[in-house]
Amino acid sequence: MTVARITEISSVSKKGFEHAINEGVARANKTLRNVKGAWVKDMEVNVDKGKVTGYKVILKVTFVIDD
Repeated sequence: MTVARITEISSVSKKGFEHAINEGVARANKTLRNVKGAWVKDMEVNVDKGKVTGYKVILKVTFVIDD
């Protein structure tokens, strides 16, 4: 039987949403073992003086718990 856990993280990129997702998953993979998937819970942008300055995603990362 496999048991998994889900943790929520946020990631911000100046390049775009896809970059923020990739960076968030890569960073989670450094800390968590057995990462199996991620779900984008929310997306938003940071704005300064009317211009987009950052792309933020909230990710729910799923990883399998070791025995």
